[in-house]
Amino acid sequence: AHNPQVKAGVAWYGRLVGEATPLAPKHPVDVAGTLNGPVLGLYGEKDGGIPLDTVDKMKSALAAGNAAAKQSTFVVYPDAPHAFHADYRPSYRKEAADDGWKRCLAWFRANGVA
Repeated sequence: AHNPQVKAGVAWYGRLVGEATPLAPKHPVDVAGTLNGPVLGLYGEKDGGIPLDTVDKMKSALAAGNAAAKQSTFVVYPDAPHAFHADYRPSYRKEAADDGWKRCLAWFRANGVA
């Protein structure tokens, strides 16, 4: 939202909402409508730190935003916890991680980044 040269982004289970603090005055949901490129969000259904209702809030904020924001999309992996792509943690889920990586690369190619 701050850099006009950004063509697209991928969020791997990043927090979307929260209270404003001096170090984090805004969160993704607060700037969703003014993105310079679409975002692919990859989230786990069983992520205890990022409830699915916050993913829904982000989807709504994007849908109400500018043209780039409206092109964003989300994938929620069933039974996947937080950090499902971190192959060095017990939360790693190979199938979801592999699918997410393929989607990530395809997303950047489709949006002129890679």
